[in-house]
Amino acid sequence: MKQSAAPKPLSQAQHDEILAIVARHGKQAGPLIEILHEVQRSLGCVPAEAVPVIANALNLSRAEVHGVVTFYHYFRGAPHGRQVVRLCRAEACQSMNGVALAKHAMKRLGIGFGETTPDGAVTLEAVYCLGLCACSPAAMIDQELFGRLTPERLDELIRRDNEKVST
Repeated sequence: MKQSAAPKPLSQAQHDEILAIVARHGKQAGPLIEILHEVQRSLGCVPAEAVPVIANALNLSRAEVHGVVTFYHYFRGAPHGRQVVRLCRAEACQSMNGVALAKHAMKRLGIGFGETTPDGAVTLEAVYCLGLCACSPAAMIDQELFGRLTPERLDELIRRDNEKVST
């Protein structure tokens, strides 16, 4: 992954929001996953600076919280782009030119999987089955599924959705 700038500290409002989320879920048995989901919904991600706050509030080690955040691919350490392009990397899609499509996407966007373009426009993510095996290669752009993609069609969809977002 590309190196990012040093993380900025949590604002007081973010810190207070995290503590409020912990307070809402802290009395449940095993509340960590629910807390992380709500933190991500609220802040757009689970920033690294939130880990010690959550760990301290739950009397867990930082390593325990960090381990959960990094184990589950759903949790992000930084907000995703305005548009999220998820390319299927499963065998059916790979066998139908999905590898070439992935290389094209990375070259066109100038980023790898799990990264966001510097302007914050697009995040590229790998997924491992969208259920469109008969229509390979497939992608999900934001929440819309697309099958039988070509590099040209992918470019068109990314362009179209970026125009929608910017208007």
